[in-house]
Amino acid sequence: MEAEHSSTMLPNKQVLFKNYVEGYPKESDFELRSTMISSQIPQRSKGLFVKNLYLGCDPYMRHKMSLHESKDVSLLTSFKPGSVITGLGVSKVIKSANADFEEGDYIWGMTGWEEYSLILNPDGLFKIKYTDVPLSYYAGILGMPGLAAYIGFYNVCSAKEGDIVYVSSAAGGVGQLVGQFAKMKGCYVVGSASTDEKVNLLKTELGFDDAFNYKEGDDFAGALKRHFPKGIDVYFENVGGNMLDEVLLHMNLYGRITVSGMISQYNLKKPDGIHNLFCLITKRLRMEGFSELDFRHKVPEYLEFVIQLIREKKLVFIEDIAEGLENAASAFVGIYHGRNVGKQIIQVSTD
Repeated sequence: MEAEHSSTMLPNKQVLFKNYVEGYPKESDFELRSTMISSQIPQRSKGLFVKNLYLGCDPYMRHKMSLHESKDVSLLTSFKPGSVITGLGVSKVIKSANADFEEGDYIWGMTGWEEYSLILNPDGLFKIKYTDVPLSYYAGILGMPGLAAYIGFYNVCSAKEGDIVYVSSAAGGVGQLVGQFAKMKGCYVVGSASTDEKVNLLKTELGFDDAFNYKEGDDFAGALKRHFPKGIDVYFENVGGNMLDEVLLHMNLYGRITVSGMISQYNLKKPDGIHNLFCLITKRLRMEGFSELDFRHKVPEYLEFVIQLIREKKLVFIEDIAEGLENAASAFVGIYHGRNVGKQIIQVSTD
């Protein structure tokens, strides 16, 4: 019996969450540990034992690194100190006790930041249907960031042909797709990013009409005047704080603001205040936040829409892939300092 049990044990490298974070996350907030994991699935369980291939570095995860005492943050349940970091990723099923998944299936959904995971509750996991595209795409364009861009633009923005659209954090996993969706709709699209390299990508590879480095100089208001002489009809918000405050002054009558993220605020103990909200009244603006979690039922619809665009090379997706769990902490920390170019992904293993 002892020999039989030991044969199910596998070496497993893991990334642990050390303790609650204040301010910007640091590499020292993570711990890399080598341990062993059993591949046995408990009896009467409908669980899966999976090999993790790719993990997404998603900005929302920073919220889970703080202790939330309010009960009104169900989307952002805190990580437990000493536990394995969890997030959205791409995995291969090694063993299955679930009728919906077979050995050898590829899946995407919540998993651990480790080489292997035992997933006892597979609810919310998606079987990967299309394998003629990079599997890493399911941590980006074909996963949560892609769905967020699709829902945010098509369901919330109410953009029309000819609209002037501004996308902040436009070179990120969500923003780069929103800009391309807006161009397909016939909009005039301007994006902002944190480096000249990203600005060049927006204009030369992602098809934006214009783009600018919002960190260049200290006159953001002047930059908006230069790039939006006729004002803004639709603002796709990924940054928040002072950027949102200034954009409100440049919105056109009956403009729409879709709030997808506020990455500038995630590391602040006291979030920036917004002073220009009266513009919502004077300009008759509509500002709406959303979570892609409420639209998971639209995943099949979204995949049918986007897979053909990818195959026909009508849609570009830029990834920044860090190799190995030993580089996971550095990759995650880097997204809050603008070090990534495109969607930041960690490659855990090859298939």
